[in-house]
Amino acid sequence: MSAVPRSEKPAGRFRRMLDRLSSSQEDLESEELREDAETAGCTRIGDCHDRQIVTVTGTLRTVTLRPRAGVPALEAELFDGSAALDVVWLGRRSIIGIEPGRKLIASGRISMSRGRRVLFNPKYELRPLGRE
Repeated sequence: MSAVPRSEKPAGRFRRMLDRLSSSQEDLESEELREDAETAGCTRIGDCHDRQIVTVTGTLRTVTLRPRAGVPALEAELFDGSAALDVVWLGRRSIIGIEPGRKLIASGRISMSRGRRVLFNPKYELRPLGRE
């Protein structure tokens, strides 16, 4: 046997197929989202830091209407396979196309609120439904 650990060996076609068959559906979806973020040239959410200007992409997991200081706020959780990010549109009750399961690209300045990454009033682009 060689001294190189299995994870560092180049994976052949059979090994990749075995890994895919033994992975859970959630792991496979997370891997696909991470690859999508890399292909789009976006920052991984897991690599984002407080006060950093970023462009991220992922899938909306949840969308809720939650008032903040008496003002309506539409909140969504964006997941890219590495971590989750809260996206908040202040003063909005709904936005057409913003719904769970939808993919989007969002840009803005990250802030930290109660230990979670938050992106307030981002510029955003909905990904075409045909690519999902």
